[in-house]
Amino acid sequence: MSEDHLTPSSNPSIDVTSWKQAVQPKDRSRAGIAARSKAPLESHAIWQVREGRREAIALLEEQSAIRVPELIPLRYKRMSVSPFTFYRGTVLIMTNDLASTPVTGIPVQCVGDAHIGNFGIFRSPSARLVFDINDFDETAVGPWEWDLKRLAVSVEICGRANRIRPKDRRDAVLQCVRTYRERMKWFSEMDYLDAWYEHLDVEETLDRFESESGRRNPMLRDTAMKALLKDNDAAAAKLCHYEGGKLRFKSNPPELVPINELSEYADPETLQARIDTLFESYRHSLYDDRRMVFDHLRYQDAARKVVGVGSVGQRAWTSVWIARDIDDPMMIQMKEATYSVLEHYCGASPYPTHGERVVQGQKLIQNTADVLLGWSSFMAEDGRKRDYYVRQLWNGKGSIDIDSLNAADLIDLARMCAWSLAHAHARTGDSIAIANYMGGTDEFDQALASFSVSYAEQNDEDYALFMKLIESGELPCA
Repeated sequence: MSEDHLTPSSNPSIDVTSWKQAVQPKDRSRAGIAARSKAPLESHAIWQVREGRREAIALLEEQSAIRVPELIPLRYKRMSVSPFTFYRGTVLIMTNDLASTPVTGIPVQCVGDAHIGNFGIFRSPSARLVFDINDFDETAVGPWEWDLKRLAVSVEICGRANRIRPKDRRDAVLQCVRTYRERMKWFSEMDYLDAWYEHLDVEETLDRFESESGRRNPMLRDTAMKALLKDNDAAAAKLCHYEGGKLRFKSNPPELVPINELSEYADPETLQARIDTLFESYRHSLYDDRRMVFDHLRYQDAARKVVGVGSVGQRAWTSVWIARDIDDPMMIQMKEATYSVLEHYCGASPYPTHGERVVQGQKLIQNTADVLLGWSSFMAEDGRKRDYYVRQLWNGKGSIDIDSLNAADLIDLARMCAWSLAHAHARTGDSIAIANYMGGTDEFDQALASFSVSYAEQNDEDYALFMKLIESGELPCA
């Protein structure tokens, strides 16, 4: 099945291309307020929970049809752990649902899958730890509120998974949305270039949170310290061994399989030639200064590596290179890029490949993108052209331990995620219109908090059906 078969089940496309940004701030303010006529603030609270949505699960099966078949049971296994891991893998289902709700029609470069687990810490090129969005597989132009609803619901579902009290969960969601609303107002009043360069420094932010609350946040502090240790040396030490004068990948199937062990490829030399072609194509996507960095690297080995939850089944490769010598490794990840779920509802991407869509979207959204970020394409063994985006595997990346969040941690993390999301939308959309649409009261915050509870219950219903289908054998599970 080709990706062209993955179409919305029933909803019409969402038109976000007709928004015309007025020149004067006062006109943009009026346009944002006028958008309430087709999407009143209170309308965002509404979601009617439906049971037995077999058609929703069918969307997952359609996605799985274009992925690596032997990895689908692993994908479903990872999604089956909890309602939250299920939510992480069901962005297509939620996007399909959001297409049936009122939309403002104000476009931004959406993240596409802005749940709380897709934000984290990483090292910027200036060697500072920053907090930002870290997953861009679904990025495309779409309504800003879809990203915010995806984030708000994830805060509610995460709170449920961690047995946080309903009152505290609602408080976390409200603070998340309020932070987005207040930051958007702040960005809308800044000079545009100042807003573009703004970023969320981890140490400064944690210092401010701790000063405001009078308590330390050891969980986020520990994550920041661990991020400093997640570099190319650490990745090579964990994933590789020294053999025959070169760095070689360890074998740990199905999560990590060196290319010479992939049984589905009868000719490893042909596979290696395809990977060589992929890197040559990637090289040409880099600016000259970044290309010079890449040209200093010498190839050692490659492996297929399973990543994420919802991404399982998409083709992902990891390669190890050396620069100065064997003690100066560089780990590079090549991850398959397919259609964005937003494209079914908001129009096709203008970029010629999905790899470029992901990379250009990330550069628009993220303040300090990886210096080796690029894209590539090559012809696969089945004769299909496959698109990839390429980046460093570890460059100070710190993932938040979502399962260990208490109520205070959840609030702090939700606020940081909302700050980053508002910044991404302010960089790429009409911040004045968005800020004035939401207004200066908490009416919009309360609406999204109510929606989050209802949609979390919908997620519980869909998860229960998903588990029944696994138990009955209708869906494969490793």
